[in-house]
This record gives sequence, C-alpha cells and structure tokens, in this order.
Amino acid sequence: MTSAGTSGPLLENVAEIHSEPEELVDIGARLVCCASTGAHIAVRSRRARAAIMHQMPHRTKAVVFDLDDTLAPSKSPLDPSMATALVSLLQRLPVCIISGGRFEQFQAQVLDRLTAPEQVLSRLHLMPTCGTRYYSRQQCAWSQVYSEDLSAEETARIMQVLEETSRTLGYWEEHPWGELIEDRGSQVTYSALGQAAPLDAKAAWDPDGTKKSMLVAHATPLLPDFEVRGGGSTSIDVTRKGIDKAYGVRKLMMQIHVAPEELLFVGDRLDEIGNDYPVLAVGVPCVPVTSWQDSLTVIAQFNDWWDGVTGSPQFRIISKYPNAARHGRAGA
Repeated sequence: MTSAGTSGPLLENVAEIHSEPEELVDIGARLVCCASTGAHIAVRSRRARAAIMHQMPHRTKAVVFDLDDTLAPSKSPLDPSMATALVSLLQRLPVCIISGGRFEQFQAQVLDRLTAPEQVLSRLHLMPTCGTRYYSRQQCAWSQVYSEDLSAEETARIMQVLEETSRTLGYWEEHPWGELIEDRGSQVTYSALGQAAPLDAKAAWDPDGTKKSMLVAHATPLLPDFEVRGGGSTSIDVTRKGIDKAYGVRKLMMQIHVAPEELLFVGDRLDEIGNDYPVLAVGVPCVPVTSWQDSLTVIAQFNDWWDGVTGSPQFRIISKYPNAARHGRAGA
C-alpha cells in the first residue's frame, strides 16, 4: 500500500477504460466508459484529469476517518499536531471518526486532546465499535443516537469461537497484556496479545497480516450470522451480520444528508479482510494510509486543495465505483 505522503499524482496521464462497472479501481488511474461495448481502451485526457482534480474537494461534504493507525498509534492519544489538524479540518466541514474501540477509547484518544469551540465540536460525529454505536454533539454533550448491542447469548457464542479458533491455530497468549477477548456491548474484540499490549509487541506479532487472515478465515464459517473482520494490528472485531463500518457510514449519510460520493474516507485497513473494507462497497471514495503521519499529510493537502491554494494533491483515492471520480457537486 502506498503511503499518502509518497504516493503518485491523484490522476495519471493514461487512464484505462474497463467494462466491469464494479471493479475496484484507482480513481486517479482509470475512467469507465460504456460497459456494454466491452471495450478496453487506453486514453490520454488532460482535460478530464484537470476537471476531476478541480471538482473533488468542492463536492466533498464530510471526511470520515478510522482511528487506530490512521489518526493515532493503536490505543494511543492524538499527537498535538494531529489534534490541531483535525480542528482545522472541522472548521471547513464535518468530520466523522469510526473505529473498533469503545466510546471511552474515543474520549481518551481524541476528545481529551481536542481544544475547540462548541460550534466546531458540533461538526464532529463519533462511531465507536465499527459503527455499531453513534454519538453526536447535542447541547454541549455527547449523546448516543443508536446502539446495535449483541445479546448475552450472541456474545457468549462469539467469545467461545474466538478462543477456540485462537487455541487451534496456536495463537492463544498465556501471559497477555490485559484482556484477550473484550465484550464491547455491540461488538466483541479479540486482541491476540491483550488489550494493553505495547506498540512494539503489536507491530512484531503479525507484520504481514497472515495471522489475522488465518483467524478470520477459521472463525467466519463458525459464525455465519456475524461479521468477522481484522481490526487493529493484532485484533479481530465481530459484530452482527450487516452491522459494520458500511452500516455506520450509511447512518452518517442519512444524518447529514449526503450521497456516498460526497464523503471521503481515510483508513489503514482497506484490505479485503480489514474492517475499513466495507466502506468501499458503499461507493465512498477512500484514501488508503499506513500511519497517522500519512493522514496528517492528507489533511494538510486536503485543506490546501479545499481552499484553492493548490490544484493537485498527491494522496491516492480508490473507489469500487469509478463514477465516484466524476460529476462533482458544490460542497456545503
């Protein structure tokens, strides 16, 4: 995955035209023509390139972020520079944070680090536990809008399967840093090293994602009524079927009255087993990052782009629906 700070231009000079309307494509590298022709044509279009670059910031009405390893290191507070960047973005348009952690984690990592007037905070939307809960700012306080809680029976079943799967694969940690399996009300999360594992241990446990892929592959058929997704660097998140980040993003769209192409999502787990991946299916343009430093660069470039300071940001945008790259609208 190319980091936001080092990726190539948003649109390249040569754009491939494909006949598959739902193929995952780079917005910056491909344009889609009539699928019925079955044509596969390479074209050069500086005019289209300039048009899309011009339209994108002006039709974006909100930016959505993952939290861990996107806005901050796993379960760590925002860096002061990120807190400042988020406030600057909120001054321009609404921001939503959607992640696998509890609301209390959002409080410690984000809210306690933000210094902003109430008018700015009212533009911030929070979706803990992968969008299974939603909080908005109302009357100077955070108010829960909805919560898709699991039943006691569902939670017990998920916990049993996660432990059995981990033991079968030989991943069960006998001396963890905190809880290995956590009931988060609307989500159950397995953390291979424990909830409080240090960052260096997390980074070393599964650097290429193979272990998380094995866990997801083994647990999914045993939990057919649930979504099983890779969460953070060492975690697996389980929610009810259909209740994931795509569900949360759709709820946000209804709340602030926007279409998918009017959002921009930034996350580090857009791979197929990652818990950010469902957002692609909604048709939201997505920016893949690998660290909070990448996201800091994306915010700075977006702000300059939004303000008309620059005309061509360098961050990469992907979408499952190529037309999300076109037909810009005036932003709010």
